[in-house]
Amino acid sequence: MENGDWGHKMTSPVTLNVGGHIYTTSLSTLQRYPDSMLGAMFRGDFPTTRDSHGNYFIDRDGTLFRYILNFLRTSELTLPVDFTETDLLRKEADFFQIEPLIQCLNDPKPLYPPDIFEQVVELSSTRKLSKYSNPVAVIITQLTITTKVHALLEGISNNFTKWNKHMMDTRDCQVSFTFGPCDYHQEVSLRVHLMDYIMKQGFTIRNTRVHHMSERANENTVEHHWTFCRPAHKVED
Repeated sequence: MENGDWGHKMTSPVTLNVGGHIYTTSLSTLQRYPDSMLGAMFRGDFPTTRDSHGNYFIDRDGTLFRYILNFLRTSELTLPVDFTETDLLRKEADFFQIEPLIQCLNDPKPLYPPDIFEQVVELSSTRKLSKYSNPVAVIITQLTITTKVHALLEGISNNFTKWNKHMMDTRDCQVSFTFGPCDYHQEVSLRVHLMDYIMKQGFTIRNTRVHHMSERANENTVEHHWTFCRPAHKVED
């Protein structure tokens, strides 16, 4: 940072480019915790880099930096109820060496009051594909719903009778549908209807993930997973 920059008042605006995201704040906010990396950086102890527009550039996760900056402004950690990137945010806090934020992330407050808990539904689609056909051919597809919310499983059994011939496995906490190569497209239709049904029961999507793997020489497996959550009141015994 150039020597002339230090003539700014503590309340002068400072613009940052963090991973392509632009933030404007005050020098006093960035120096709230003097022992942090940002405190040292804007004290002149560390070299700084500017982008083509003159903004201070930091090559970190620009999306998560909003939570870092809000913590610097308020000294309070406020995250959305459906926030799922705590581990990544902890890494960012560790990089910036903001010790109070690290402590908050290591000892988080519960998402819900003591009389509320979270119900979870897992929906997974597993598709086995032939490696040697062109276009790629579907060998078999399995759609599985896993949850401890038995009323939801009962509702699926009662409301999705159109697909009963594909229901291959039912357990205490799980229902599975299997589709062969001739009817795999029906799995897509069922999946859309199931996701709509689950969300109409008050669940929201918490996260999604995709996993690719090769189990056999002639097969690829693609797995899609969706996690749905909703708060519910605890029932006393």
